[in-house]
This record gives sequence, C-alpha cells and structure tokens, in this order.
Amino acid sequence: MKAVLALMLVLAAGQCLATELDRSPLDALITDGQKVRLFPNGRWEFVDAAKAAQAQKVAAEYPENKTRPVDAQGGVFGVGRTIMPGDKDYNRGSLNPKLR
Repeated sequence: MKAVLALMLVLAAGQCLATELDRSPLDALITDGQKVRLFPNGRWEFVDAAKAAQAQKVAAEYPENKTRPVDAQGGVFGVGRTIMPGDKDYNRGSLNPKLR
C-alpha cells in the first residue's frame, strides 16, 4: 500500500514540475524565400502585412472557410446539416403529409 501511495505521489509531483510548453509562433522561410509565421495549432500566415491581407482575402473565397450564411437553413447549435440556398431540400417544408 505504501508503494502505491509513493508511486502516486511521484506521478503527481511530476505533473507539478512539468514546464509549460512554448506556444509562441515561429518565423520561417518557405521555398521561394517568403517569410511566414507558423503557429502551434498548425495555422500559418505571411509576416508581410500586405501579403497576409491578400492571402486572407483569397482564403475567404473558399467554401470551407465560410461560416454559415444568414440565408442557410438548419444546423442547430452547430449540429446537423446546414442547407444552403440552391439545394433541392432548401425550403421544402415538412415531409409529414398531415402538415402539407
């Protein structure tokens, strides 16, 4: 029993003594010589503000980077399918024949 208690104490002390990870972004160069900033979560951006703004404008055009548009339907609290305008199920109403 004392051995188990000692082991638990050592493991708990190890957690207390662990140092915090460095979460600061790293500056790097890509193959064509442009400077970028790498973030710990996998995101990156250009160091140059003009290039960063241009890249952000281009990235905003991709559908996976767009948030739910105001005129989309569904997706309650981020769960479920979001139906975009132009989809065949957009504004179809209930499938219950009693309510049609």
